[in-house]
Amino acid sequence: MLTPERHKLILQLIKEKGVVKIQDLVDLTETSESTIRRDLTQLEEGKYLKRIHGGAARLQGKLQEPSMTEKSSKNLQQKRQIAKYAAGLVEEGDSIYLDAGSTVTEIIPFLPSKEIVVVTNGLMHINALLERNIKTFIIGGFAKEQTKAIIGRGAMASLEHYRFDKCFMGVNGIHPQFGYTTPDQDEAMIKQMAISLSREAFILADDTKFSEIAFAKIADLHTATIITNGLDEEHQEPYASKTTIKVVTA
Repeated sequence: MLTPERHKLILQLIKEKGVVKIQDLVDLTETSESTIRRDLTQLEEGKYLKRIHGGAARLQGKLQEPSMTEKSSKNLQQKRQIAKYAAGLVEEGDSIYLDAGSTVTEIIPFLPSKEIVVVTNGLMHINALLERNIKTFIIGGFAKEQTKAIIGRGAMASLEHYRFDKCFMGVNGIHPQFGYTTPDQDEAMIKQMAISLSREAFILADDTKFSEIAFAKIADLHTATIITNGLDEEHQEPYASKTTIKVVTA
């Protein structure tokens, strides 16, 4: 089977199923595993799909943005592993910024019972922070229903009054060339500003976010440390040369 024919079959199956295993593609094309791996590498470089452990997956749409409810229910165990590690980086006396991401929400139960201050644009975080008796500041602005994030001109003006030891945030896409991205340009601007106001910045993202590209760029890879899960050395390689990656295991 010629390479273009294999590529067409691979893309068709991924479009139908969303996620496919290498063995399924070997059986479908009646070719070797090494050939399929080369095909997947070429198709990923062409931005037709993304490689995952043991196979490949369909790329999300640039504007696709799940609701906070949808995001909160996905990959919950992995998100908690990432969040627990991230919370361990917070030290007594830190002022920290918590972005309105679903993984970031999972940090709150693990935050140390020390003298810290939290600034956030995440409406979902407020009750959990207050229940922990953590001193909390909410930035002003427009409340976005879908992601429960405060955004807009008022949020930007409010945020610029603060400086942070550390910021923790979620993203929709992480890509070696295009950096950190999210579907909403207003949210991207808030995230970008929080990174610029922080001594250290951390991106909390499970392994499904890698190779994805959303509509609005937040920042380049080198601006933040990535905390993730289950990313093997092969998939780390394009990112590790540009930033620090902390892979959390169970």
